[in-house]
Amino acid sequence: MILPLSVTTGIAVSMALAWFMELELASPATVLVVVLGANAGLFLGLRGRTTLAPARRALPQRRMVSLVEQTLPHMRLGLNEETALRTVQLLHDVMRLDAVAITDRERVLAFTGPGSDHHRAGDEVRSTMTRRAMESNKILVTTDARHLGCPPGSNGNCPLAGAVVAPLLCDDYPVGSLAVFQTAEGDVESSLIELTKGLAGMLSLQLELAQAHRGAQIAETAKLDALRAQINPHFLFNTLNTISMKARTDSEEARRLLIKLSDFLRYAMKYSGHAAPFGEEYFFVRTYLFLEKARFGDSLKVRYDIDPQCLSIPVPVLTIQPLIENAVKHGIAQQPGGGLIELRARVEPIGGVLRVRVVDNGVGIERERLSSLMTVNGGEISALANIYERLTRLYGGRASFEISSTPGKGTSVSLGLPVGINDL
Repeated sequence: MILPLSVTTGIAVSMALAWFMELELASPATVLVVVLGANAGLFLGLRGRTTLAPARRALPQRRMVSLVEQTLPHMRLGLNEETALRTVQLLHDVMRLDAVAITDRERVLAFTGPGSDHHRAGDEVRSTMTRRAMESNKILVTTDARHLGCPPGSNGNCPLAGAVVAPLLCDDYPVGSLAVFQTAEGDVESSLIELTKGLAGMLSLQLELAQAHRGAQIAETAKLDALRAQINPHFLFNTLNTISMKARTDSEEARRLLIKLSDFLRYAMKYSGHAAPFGEEYFFVRTYLFLEKARFGDSLKVRYDIDPQCLSIPVPVLTIQPLIENAVKHGIAQQPGGGLIELRARVEPIGGVLRVRVVDNGVGIERERLSSLMTVNGGEISALANIYERLTRLYGGRASFEISSTPGKGTSVSLGLPVGINDL
């Protein structure tokens, strides 16, 4: 029997990240967190598995961060045999799925797992279910081996017993498919269906990003893309670790954090232009700090002092949040007992300037370190230096960017943005 499930459409061009955190729960389970930046939001699947060897349970943080970074480049390079092979191997190994395959419209691009002796890269797509999933834009589920596309010569010896197939979309058009197989007899678990749905959404987002990168607009938004690329992978890893831990004790809080993380990623990729109302940047900052407070608890204190007049004023996208993240990372996180971060915004009537200040009472930054944060080092540019260059390019000499820091006392960053400039 084949069961159709709707696939979320209208995927926005965005970066999507997927982290998979393994935990030893009371009833052994794997917490899989799949991050989507479109209407689908996020999926948190708790999939029961047999007890794992300690070496496989206790993946070190460095390896997890490495795996996270490895997921980003593959589909962003487009859909081909090389990127598909790397992706299915990564998904198979990290999540211990039985078998995984990726196809384009006509051919199997990559397959890994049991059955690889006759499900081979380069073969035409024989599975009627895979073709139907792409034609209908639906997720299809089967436990009927006749729908798995085994060649006639396999003589019914294929170890695969069921599959979930989801289309891979680019601009809402199916360009391929993701198939996740199981070898166990019986019904396909609902968590596997949700997981496949989330993974297909993530890969589709990366395919759309690949298409965007081929467009001429990439050159125009290079600095903004650089800021997006600098979203700290350790922050995202730690957030997902927090969510995974919350899933054990407070599923409602875990759900709220997942929604906030979805909002965070969606906004980070939302704008194709350079400007957004300050109110939206402010909301982005509050979302980021909501996630950080879930990790730091009472050791991270936040104070907002925002003049309502500021909310509608256009400001450069992704300008304020990196300053807040810098305060968390270099100020509060390094200080035993934590500290306070303040965000202030006022319109200065004399001169028509939006004054934004980010102040912390953390450990402060040494003068030498402060200088390195504002310069290009070995071809790499920090988030602070990126913001400074963007302000210079967008406003010329009309904007100001000032940083002062005292080791042991804290850091203050002040932005002065001209009001009334609409052609950013």
